[in-house]
Amino acid sequence: MSFYDYKVTNRKGNEISLSDYAGKVVMVVNTATGCGFTPQYKEIEEMYEKYHDRGFEIIDVPCNQFADQTPGTDEEIHEFCTLKYNTQFEQMKKSDVNGENALPLFNFLKSEKGFEGFGFGPTAIAMSAMLKKQDKDYKNNPDIKWNFTKFVVDRNGNVVARFEPTASMKDVDKCVAGLL
Repeated sequence: MSFYDYKVTNRKGNEISLSDYAGKVVMVVNTATGCGFTPQYKEIEEMYEKYHDRGFEIIDVPCNQFADQTPGTDEEIHEFCTLKYNTQFEQMKKSDVNGENALPLFNFLKSEKGFEGFGFGPTAIAMSAMLKKQDKDYKNNPDIKWNFTKFVVDRNGNVVARFEPTASMKDVDKCVAGLL
């Protein structure tokens, strides 16, 4: 299967075929409203505004699997994001990204780009320490480790990059810009 064979459900309950995104650069991100990484919404929205007219789309999938940091309803999540960060891209229905109830799209993305580490710096060290307490073998599986993990898909549906939440948004922006 390819990226375009999957479907997601938006916050209003409408099924969206990812084939609708053919020919576009897409960033798929699992998000949360009460996370230390939530301010990334600002930079994600800035990228959307900067690149949308050139064929850039965002698939925002709220997820409550990481420390219950997205407790609200789909409508409450949408209201928070639009009021606090002026997000204009469509949000999907709150969904799991790991485990037996994970969206098939995320199983596909993880199979295409596994976990390669958190990088360097204090936040990366803190994330590694926290996860090591939960799962000593966390480095050796492709699961999503936390909120704001981003996958970038090129215009042909190839998953070309995975960015952990600790990655610089400048690096994410550079990757997207290079594909447009």
